[in-house]
Order: sequence, then structure tokens, then C-alpha cells
Amino acid sequence: MINISTIIVTFNHENEIISCLNTLLNALASLRAQIIVIDNHSQDQTLSNVHSVFKKYDDRNELQVIRNKVNLGFTKAVNQGLVKSSGEYVLILNPDTELPPDIFPVLFNVFQNNKKCGIVSPQFRNSDGSLQPSCRRFPRHRDIIYTTFALNKLFPKSRKFNYWQMGDFDFQTQRKVHQPQGAFLLMHRAALEQVGFMDEKFPMFFSDVDWCRRFIKKGWEIIFLPDVKIIHQQGSSIFKSRLKMIWSSHRSFYSYFVKYYPAKKWTSINLLTGCLLILLALLRSLFCLLTNNSKTS
Repeated sequence: MINISTIIVTFNHENEIISCLNTLLNALASLRAQIIVIDNHSQDQTLSNVHSVFKKYDDRNELQVIRNKVNLGFTKAVNQGLVKSSGEYVLILNPDTELPPDIFPVLFNVFQNNKKCGIVSPQFRNSDGSLQPSCRRFPRHRDIIYTTFALNKLFPKSRKFNYWQMGDFDFQTQRKVHQPQGAFLLMHRAALEQVGFMDEKFPMFFSDVDWCRRFIKKGWEIIFLPDVKIIHQQGSSIFKSRLKMIWSSHRSFYSYFVKYYPAKKWTSINLLTGCLLILLALLRSLFCLLTNNSKTS
């Protein structure tokens, strides 16, 4: 039986994928594993690099590559991988991550000690070793107001003004959380089968937020484990097409509120929130243009 299925979605990740796969395969050395790479029509050497790494390990694990003829977006690509997956545990992993060799036994132990645990996520570190905050609470309408007026920046440690981004949490304590970053989500097969696949109404952003909310609604716990640390080159995918990603994320943010606040009493609040999200997207886009960080392809 396969212990773990790992799903990695790539798009022009030639500079990150080799380290990701090498550290992943090293961490899987003692396990029966399945690795599924779904490439969203990369135009660089991503696929060549994937195959070059796989050639070194093809006798040890079940390795698969799915090459999409167009970029289907993150969420659809993940679901493609989920269809193919068969492991007792399923890992959604970004290609801009690097894993320590002893990561999986420690994480599996969390599931074994807590039968309510559906997802577990480690502590994230930047390439320089500094802490990368990686968990958030589910956003509220008021959090968009606080962000619009930069109150979350003025009071970064405030539970009130930086509630969504968990500014009051030190990320050094094991605890239940709402939503870890989707760059590393390890889940139990039993929980996945009960909750189902990602919602494709969220093509790139907020599918992980929505997913985690559905896990919790079904009674599963999501555990943050700071004792295990991974490296994450945050934003490497997004920065390749910054302007496009800004607008995509804000559209999905609005769709999230519409999905979870569908009653008529929320209509005007949702619309106001949508207007604020457009304003924030405009400001962020302007900043990108002024700082020459607006790649669109």
C-alpha cells in the first residue's frame, strides 16, 4: 500500500523544482510513495528538470507527470492529481519548498495521536532561515476595512486589527488553526474522502481557504506543528505574473465572501467589501507598476 501521495503543481518553476524534488525524495526514502507532478503548460525547462530528477529515483517510488496543454490554474490541476492519488496520506506541495529528511514520521505521528486531525502543516521558514508566518484565521468583512486603512500594519500584533493574518500568534506553539498556507497541506485520506476535492470556482486563490473551512465544518481539526520546519520561497509563483495574480486573488476573495455569506442581509456588505477589494487591487497594482514588478506573462 502506498503510504503517501504527493501532488505538485508547476508552472515555469525550472529554478525551484530540482531542490524541491530532491529534498522530497530524500524525505520519502523509507516510505512507499507516489509523486504526481501536474505541469500547467510551462514554457521553460521545468519538465526537463522534473524528468532528470525522476530518472535518479524511478526504481523507488511511483512517479507520474501530467502535462496540461494549457494553464488550467492551480485548483483544477490539484484536482487532477487528487483523482490519481491513492496514498493513505495526501500532500499538496508547492514547487518552491524544500523539506528536511525526517519530516514525515513526525507529521504522521500527529495523525496517529489525534484521530480528529484532518490536516497538519509545519512551520515555514524563509530561505535565510527567518520565520515565515504561514497560518491565518478565516477572514471577516471587517478585516478588509482594517486592511484598506492599513490598521493591520499600524497594529501588527493586534488580535482585533490583524485577526485574519494572526498577528497575535508567535508561530512557535503547536495549536489548532483555521488555515495554513496551501504550499504544504498534509491530509489524511479519510478526511479527504469525506470533504471532497477543491472547489474549482476558485481557480488560483482561496481554494485552500475554502477547503480548510470545509474540513473544519466536517469536524476535522487542522494542526500547526512548529517542531517541523520547511523552507518556502514565498511568492515565487505569484511574482512571475504579479498584476494578473493581484486581480485574480481579489476576485476570489470576493467570491469567498459571496459563498459563505449568501443571505440577503449580507448583500450590501458583500458589495461594499467588493468595492474595497477593487480599491486595494488598484493600489497594489499601482505599487507594482511604480516598482517595476508587473510581469504579466
